[in-house]
Amino acid sequence: MRILVSGSHGLLGSALVPALAGKGHQVIRLVRGISSAGGSEVSWDPEGGRLDPVSLSGVEAVVHLGGENIAARRWSDAQKARIRESRVKGTTLLAGTLARLSQPPRVLLSASAIGYYGDRGEEVLGEESPSGKGYLPEVCRAWEEAAQPAARQGIRVVLMRFGVILSPTGGALAKMLLPFQMGVGGILGNGRQYMSWISLDDAVGAVSHGLEIAALRGPVNAVVPLAVTNARFTKTLGRVLRRPTVVPLPAFAARLAFGEMANALLLSSVRVEPRRLLASGYPYRHADLEGALRHLLA
Repeated sequence: MRILVSGSHGLLGSALVPALAGKGHQVIRLVRGISSAGGSEVSWDPEGGRLDPVSLSGVEAVVHLGGENIAARRWSDAQKARIRESRVKGTTLLAGTLARLSQPPRVLLSASAIGYYGDRGEEVLGEESPSGKGYLPEVCRAWEEAAQPAARQGIRVVLMRFGVILSPTGGALAKMLLPFQMGVGGILGNGRQYMSWISLDDAVGAVSHGLEIAALRGPVNAVVPLAVTNARFTKTLGRVLRRPTVVPLPAFAARLAFGEMANALLLSSVRVEPRRLLASGYPYRHADLEGALRHLLA
């Protein structure tokens, strides 16, 4: 297939592009600024609302991963607005442009996140569960709604709600490694909050699966079947690294250090099941936490 990918230089995109190319697909990167010669890139300006429909001619599938890193800096009102707009504006422009093509692609896989569900304690959540309350659920609802113009035109739209993507090269795990390796890692808050995760390999695999399986559409949770508590994650990471995990970060200290972001990203509990991935037969590479960490940190 001829596949267009936005956010191709991010944590997931940088692993996805070579994986798709390795399966024989022609990958075109959707990039900001001036695109390179040779047809391997298409230029767009999501803030300015510019995307030439002609440049999308012949595209058979689209993977949309663009958006501001939510943990790049402490949340201010301005930063929260940038996070929201980077997702909603880009998705609105892309979905609207695809919907107007005379020959639209067969599938649009647009990233979302399990932040859609909000802080839900021990409640077990599936794709049919309602959205939560607060900033991240509101962002995810608007983000997913922005893709609907494509769905209304008959494009199969997959809204992939990613959990915490584990990789030593970026994201949450990469930030944890130094303190844990120094022996000062520990639980966050009371450690009872659930963490729904997926390895980078399986995040890439889930995207490829979503492109190929025609029965998948709408929200799809991209997480492993069994979420773990922060306490279990902490103990497992310490065991894999052969380091003690006895230095906790109390909730009040996390809030002092990270502000509102601490409640949303570190202390909230989101216990999610990948019901649609499982029902569609996705073969997980790393469904066990310790095995995944040993593979990633080998």
